Amino acid sequence: MHIAVAGNIGSGKTTLTRLLAKRYGWTPRFEPVDNNPYLADFYEDMRRWAFNLQIFFLNKRFKEVIEISKSEDTIIQDRTIYEDARIFAPNLHSMGLMSSRDFENYSDLFDLMMSLVNPPDLMIYLRSSIPNLIAQIQKRGREYEKSIRIDYITGLNEKYEKWIEGYRHRLLILDVDRIKFENHPEDFQEVCDKIDAELFGLFPHE
Repeated sequence: MHIAVAGNIGSGKTTLTRLLAKRYGWTPRFEPVDNNPYLADFYEDMRRWAFNLQIFFLNKRFKEVIEISKSEDTIIQDRTIYEDARIFAPNLHSMGLMSSRDFENYSDLFDLMMSLVNPPDLMIYLRSSIPNLIAQIQKRGREYEKSIRIDYITGLNEKYEKWIEGYRHRLLILDVDRIKFENHPEDFQEVCDKIDAELFGLFPHE
């Protein structure tokens, strides 16, 4: 199976991926952040590096999707190829940070890739308010994230909600303003119960 965790910057995707991989014995695939040659430059000059960054992510994510499709393991993935194309690239384009020419080129490439792969067996979306996201970003203290603009995070959140509203495959939405799965075992158990219901039908839906 392919389980995917989606959500805005600071929503807790990596933490939940790690916890669920340990709980279920799934193989985790984490987002390539630390070895990304464009990320720090991007946050310093978004207009200059937007297209380069998005192509880097699209390339890495497509390779990952192909590898997942060939794997015998159940894999849980930290962020998806959909988010790059449906949230991050459109947000950069709407903010004037990616040209229409580059955005159309990028979108054509994404559409071709999507014609070759299947969606995840379960998409887990971490829904969060802007104040919660900002607090989490500040808490983890990554140097390159200190210059992230609030309007950038807000634009992403709006596009996440629009994307999720139109997502037509198996989906589980978690309100991470309320569900603090990292520090509260009862909240993490709630998450696991919901996943069990979706994947195995072991518990009734609320």
